[in-house]
Amino acid sequence: MDNPIFEKKNVLVTGGAGFIGSHLCERLLKEAKVICLDNFSNSRPENINHLLQYPDFEFINFDVNKPIDLEQFDELDKFKVKFQGIQEVYHLACPTSPKEFEKLKIQSLLTNSVGVINTLELAVKYHAKYLLSSSSVVYGDNLDSRMALKETDQGTVNQLSQRACYDEGKRFAEAAVATYAQVHGLETKIARMFTTYGPHTRLFESQLIPDFIINALEGKDLVIYGDENFSTSLCYVTDMVDGLIRFMSTGPETSVVNLGGDRIIKYTDVAKMIIEMTESSSTLKFDKPLVFLSKKGAPDLTYAKEALGWFPLVRLEDGLRKTIDYVISHKEELVFDHKGRTM
Repeated sequence: MDNPIFEKKNVLVTGGAGFIGSHLCERLLKEAKVICLDNFSNSRPENINHLLQYPDFEFINFDVNKPIDLEQFDELDKFKVKFQGIQEVYHLACPTSPKEFEKLKIQSLLTNSVGVINTLELAVKYHAKYLLSSSSVVYGDNLDSRMALKETDQGTVNQLSQRACYDEGKRFAEAAVATYAQVHGLETKIARMFTTYGPHTRLFESQLIPDFIINALEGKDLVIYGDENFSTSLCYVTDMVDGLIRFMSTGPETSVVNLGGDRIIKYTDVAKMIIEMTESSSTLKFDKPLVFLSKKGAPDLTYAKEALGWFPLVRLEDGLRKTIDYVISHKEELVFDHKGRTM
């Protein structure tokens, strides 16, 4: 028997203080009581500080790789978790820093395995709907010769590569979600998310777009880790969040969906747009590729349009302008955060 909902549904977001997670938490507050679980290993407290004032928001500093017992946290009494439980779980926690990738390999491996199992067990306990933030990496490498990627495509991943903790980790995570759905009858969702950008991304993590912006503002070189053909698809964060929420609201027949921008664009073109928008004197510089920062294909969004009624709406020019404005208004805070983490 489902737990009673007294006022609003209770929603758990792991990695809720991260880039996408913080935007998701903010959006969910329109319709739910939100439990944000994060340990700041790959995120910033500043991303959620403005949410702490809301009575329907609660932050829990916790490592998702440990067994999760929400009923031990007195601060969640106001959400009546012991009686109402939780109705939805968004599992977004996972290290995604290209710069810190080597240092966070074990953390990434654990979050894609133990963390997924822990959150799935929680969903079983409360009969909650469950959404996994998977990735386009499950489709494998060598995407240049392929057309847009469909949900039915099966990729090949080297499980022994330097990236295996993330790439094969996401494939294992999907297998875990599918298995729990089969064994426990959970209603589960696997969101294969493609490259996303926007406010709240940490600086100097080699995520390219935020670093492009800060370097353009300071007249420094914009560094591209690859050659002039290095490219990706891009989706603005509010579009991604809208897709995640629409996906969660669908029925059990919708279980795997691609979310992302469906147009491939070269990073050189993005960098040039940022230089122009910031009226910068910066120039482009090319450096050796990073292990975690690789080419990614574009999603086929046919199914997302049909099943979710979703398609990204924010133009690249508009998304970049919003991101530039955010970096400008938070520049001192962002640079201070970076220096504090690297001392």
